Amino acid sequence: MRTLLVFVVVAAIASPALADDNVVGTFEVKFDEMASGCTPPPVALARQKLKIEIKKNSLVVNTDVIPEMVGVPAKGGKINAKTKLVGTTVVGLSATYSVAGHVEDGVVSLVLVADYVNQATKKPYCTQSWNVSGLREDIAEKPTK
Repeated sequence: MRTLLVFVVVAAIASPALADDNVVGTFEVKFDEMASGCTPPPVALARQKLKIEIKKNSLVVNTDVIPEMVGVPAKGGKINAKTKLVGTTVVGLSATYSVAGHVEDGVVSLVLVADYVNQATKKPYCTQSWNVSGLREDIAEKPTK
């Protein structure tokens, strides 16, 4: 019995902190631009789906427009993920995208930041940011009474 108790305690300590199940899902979100140091802004984002998954102990945030952002799963509904420097649809610009925020009761609330870099000079070009908010699809589809 003592060996079993020691094993359970060691297993609990050794296991990584996994994200709460409530962060996983597909969300119907809107993007409200907060700020832009870019003239003109390279990207205009509208309503779309945002998918949050756990893959091989990584938190993955994905949209149709922005490459997968990857982070470490956290407790408490917290989201924090980013990309490496990737090419964009704007000729001559690369970008690093990052997202931070949380999911609570099926509602996602994030800040998305795009840091653009001039591909030729490798120097920072400008930054754009958005508030991202919406409901998980399974909640959005429920009829209200």
